[in-house]
Amino acid sequence: MRSPLRRNARVVHAPMRATQLPRIRKRIVIAALLLVLMQVIGTLGFYLEADETVTLSDAMHMSLITITTVGYGEVIPLQTLGERIFAGLFAIAGFGTLTFLFTSLAAFFLEADLDYTLRRRRMEKAIKKLKGHYILCGFGRVGRNVAHELVHTRRQFVAIDMDEHQLLAQLEHFPELLYLTGDASDDDLLLAADIADAAGVFAVTGDDSRNLMITITARQLNPDIRIVARCHEIRNAAKMKKAGADVVISPDFTGGMRIASSMIRPHVVNFLDEMLRSEQKIRLEELRLEEQHQLCSIGELRALPRLRDRGAEEWRGFSVQSRRRAHAEPGPGADRDAAAAGPQRAAGGAQLTT
Repeated sequence: MRSPLRRNARVVHAPMRATQLPRIRKRIVIAALLLVLMQVIGTLGFYLEADETVTLSDAMHMSLITITTVGYGEVIPLQTLGERIFAGLFAIAGFGTLTFLFTSLAAFFLEADLDYTLRRRRMEKAIKKLKGHYILCGFGRVGRNVAHELVHTRRQFVAIDMDEHQLLAQLEHFPELLYLTGDASDDDLLLAADIADAAGVFAVTGDDSRNLMITITARQLNPDIRIVARCHEIRNAAKMKKAGADVVISPDFTGGMRIASSMIRPHVVNFLDEMLRSEQKIRLEELRLEEQHQLCSIGELRALPRLRDRGAEEWRGFSVQSRRRAHAEPGPGADRDAAAAGPQRAAGGAQLTT
């Protein structure tokens, strides 16, 4: 059953599709150049076809009133059939060019509002479909690194930041970014991010006081949610823990510890780095096991795909034997055998994901 907190969810901003504004700007430039070209053609045409008493200013004025269909009167008399045909064709072409320019300008101003409204609705629908996602409060340097890890491990998230330009600048790196603009400590904004169905909240802004308020607000809106907070000053860590944060991390303190560990125990740090941020996107994952979960060795796990390929009967026999071994009473040498096979026993508590 979905939580009633979702009923008041409201989305603020929504960049979800490519905007048409660049194409419209190109149309406006083309229309303006065509209008200038038509003005030049009309001025030269009326000047060359008229008698010697006509000046360039008269020809330019005649061209303008013909394009705009003002109808002040003929500054240059049109006496011959050729002059009248030229004036008629020029009026049609000029009016079409002017109409093209004004329609492009109207589309430019209307597209901005229409595009924003459509993108916001698409964002609202996308966030409403999320379940078990993460809310990333703060999209600075730390927040972007968190977002990269979430993307690599295929976790969905909604980013919240007060600087909309900073969010828009990251759309190139996060094409499917779902984001909201505003103060993440605001109840309405967290409700808009669907905190009721979220799996966790990252409070990683650059301000300890704001991270503290985000922690308090998130804990009040969803008492069961997991909260990881960032703090600059170590003395603020205890306050955030009391406010409801499950984990409080200081990047400066953690970075210093990692630098020292890289010098003192480099092999251990290299192994952890490979599991945490491998370039091959390999991660050491945590899994929750049921109480009735059966243990098996790594050798048995490796044999499962081969048994599946051999046939259902052999696979079924292996499953029955595994269950019997799991429920059998330990013999006199069970402790010794378990100690010998200890490094090769797998409880399924970890897996490598790619």
